[in-house]
Amino acid sequence: MSYLVQQLLNMLQLGSLYALIAIGYTMVYGVLSLINFAHGDLFMLGAFLFFIVITLLKLPFIPALIITTALSACMGVLTERLAYRPLRNAPKMSAIITALGVGVFLENFTLALSPYPQHIPETVTNRAWLIGNVTMSSIQAMIIAVSVTLMLILDFIVKKTRFGMAIRAISWDRVSVPLMGIPVNRIISQTFALGAGLGGAAGVMYSSAYPVIDPYMGIMVGWKAFISAVVGGIGNVRGAMLGGYILGTVEIAVTMFLPSTYRDIVAFTLLLILLIFRPHGILGVPRSVKL
Repeated sequence: MSYLVQQLLNMLQLGSLYALIAIGYTMVYGVLSLINFAHGDLFMLGAFLFFIVITLLKLPFIPALIITTALSACMGVLTERLAYRPLRNAPKMSAIITALGVGVFLENFTLALSPYPQHIPETVTNRAWLIGNVTMSSIQAMIIAVSVTLMLILDFIVKKTRFGMAIRAISWDRVSVPLMGIPVNRIISQTFALGAGLGGAAGVMYSSAYPVIDPYMGIMVGWKAFISAVVGGIGNVRGAMLGGYILGTVEIAVTMFLPSTYRDIVAFTLLLILLIFRPHGILGVPRSVKL
């Protein structure tokens, strides 16, 4: 029994990270119907910004987390303004190719500045608490607590505030929304900021738990988060959260019974099976197309 509880904690830790990154995919898709393939690299950039902040400014964890999240949000706005806004009315394929290009640019820009993997200094004392026969580390508790708090705040913003109402309105009908006085460009930029900020926060916590970072660390994690968003129903914030925890559960469950090399195979197989039987994800709904 204690072994299962231990694995449940690991599922919550991994699922929380996937869910935070998946929210960025789903929010951008919600307002622009665009898969931002550069989002995994924004997560990587968050880890490197965290490394810069704690090594140059010598800040403790919480201030470094706040500054990194803010800088990541600024990077999200910058990429939207420079790369995506000029293509707002272009064919979807142009925007997808641009998103791939932005990701490659961020990877190679980071590689040019830091060609070797970097080790993250310890900012959170990693203590282990023994609860019965279950061990819980302070970093594990921090990741779960911070992630759940951020997701609850985001859910409140999307469901209960005027800003969230504007996001949902743009998601429903971007063409008619300006007639109601909603500043579409500003709302889209703020949506990118929220998604990139959460991705940066996930980079901070991921690099605290796995303290060696490199410019390509966002590729596989980004794909996993994208799978999470699709599994939950891309375009649905709560679906992205659910998808993250489902994928975290599947991956940890696989390592309980099979070699860890099977983990990625199972993750991508899950996506394929789900797309066959429920192409809109668990909480997603098909959108009607007006002709």
